[in-house]
Amino acid sequence: MAGSDVDSEGPAPRGGQARRPGPPGGLDSEAAASCPEPLSTAEAPAALPAWMRLYFYGMHGVALDVLVSSARRFARSPDPRMLGFSSPYRCLLHSLTHFALEKLYLQRPRCPSVFVFNFLLYPSAHVGLQTLAGQALLLGLGRGPGGAAAPGALDLALQYVLALYHGQVFLKRFLCLRYRRPRQQPRRGALPAPPGARTPAMTGGRRRRPRGSRGSGGGVPSQGLPDLLRFLFFGMHGFLDEIFFTFFFNVLGQGDGATSGHTSLWSFFMYGSCSFVVEKLYFHLHYSRGWGTWKRVPIYVIFIYAWELSWGLGLRTCGACSWDYSHYPLNFMGLITLMYLPGWIFLSLYQDLLSNVLWRVQYVPTK
Repeated sequence: MAGSDVDSEGPAPRGGQARRPGPPGGLDSEAAASCPEPLSTAEAPAALPAWMRLYFYGMHGVALDVLVSSARRFARSPDPRMLGFSSPYRCLLHSLTHFALEKLYLQRPRCPSVFVFNFLLYPSAHVGLQTLAGQALLLGLGRGPGGAAAPGALDLALQYVLALYHGQVFLKRFLCLRYRRPRQQPRRGALPAPPGARTPAMTGGRRRRPRGSRGSGGGVPSQGLPDLLRFLFFGMHGFLDEIFFTFFFNVLGQGDGATSGHTSLWSFFMYGSCSFVVEKLYFHLHYSRGWGTWKRVPIYVIFIYAWELSWGLGLRTCGACSWDYSHYPLNFMGLITLMYLPGWIFLSLYQDLLSNVLWRVQYVPTK
């Protein structure tokens, strides 16, 4: 978690189980045709639920906010900390606007010209909707009409590039994610196993661990996101965590009317790698050793503190460390502090929930 003594600035302007195979969740035949058919009707994965798509869209939008604002800030004044900015308000707007743009994207087969849709219609809708959302946000924050200046040519060009990326790169792959719901409710008191894992029969006090990425028995295809996509997810989620934490820290702690939170580009790699390892610890300790939650959490916390200290020492040597806990009690070298122990425990427990959900998300590549 980043410290609170970093200078802040405003956010950069920005632009149940499937019953039959097919395009569930509102996806049209064009999106469904881009992914191969599942092996059987009983095993047919559904499109991601609406709440999950909103979650991904908000997190992805925050990550783009951080990248763009960090690049702009670095261009004005090079800073190895690579600070970027966003806010919970922008996260909500990204969720809603990109959910609406998804509906437009799925109408692509109805457009007579693919070129017109990809390079004119969809980008125009993307730029217009993002611009209106940005203006509404500024007005909602009480800056008044005078503070909601029209975006310049450079801002519009940037929004157009982001629209091309969103339509030509992100959505093409994102809509190939499928969610496999549990086939039956677990018995009372039993813990659900990730897809691909055998029935969690207790043998010697241990649960069966989930299968690897090469697949599982019984002809069931491999489950869970590939390791690279899991790393990207955890990295973006690290941005989201720090943006929310620093935003509420500034609002509740300082009471200065802050409208944004901050994070560092280095946090992407730090959180992505840390969460990736903690997830491996979860699957090993829970499914192989049968350890309960409160037996695993101390292992998580010790690893997290060691990881934060190691990254802090490395970044501090080149002046890129974005946090300093020297003014906090119970700190060590200003890089870790026991004041954040409740936060790390909460994130460790939440990580277990995320890992169980991600093991039911399957990426089905296009033909």
